[in-house]
Amino acid sequence: QVNAVESGGGSVQAGGSLRLACVTSGATYCMAWFRQAPGKEREGVASITSGGKTTYYADSVKGRFTISRDNAKSTLYLQMNSLKPEDTAMYYCAAITGACVLSRLRGMLPDGFSSWGQGTQVTVSS
Repeated sequence: QVNAVESGGGSVQAGGSLRLACVTSGATYCMAWFRQAPGKEREGVASITSGGKTTYYADSVKGRFTISRDNAKSTLYLQMNSLKPEDTAMYYCAAITGACVLSRLRGMLPDGFSSWGQGTQVTVSS
């Protein structure tokens, strides 16, 4: 079981940047960032292997967002640049606590992840 606590959300204007952090406890697992806007389904944004060498991104954030991790600090990050109003959502981190199958990590379907944090709100105004 992994306990995850997200932070770093806030309100910014379009074109701005934010850096989200997710502090975890427990073993090191493959992890991902998800987001959910009001009235929409939760969607995967970016994912990363336990060692941090392989990353995947949703097409909507490629080139703007960067996922990384510092295992010594048990922290997962999401650097978000060139933010757009459509990035407005609650952002969550989650882990694959079993075997990290790369196809599951790449697919970023919420059902494949567990140990969700409480989320951090990101609001981007135009």
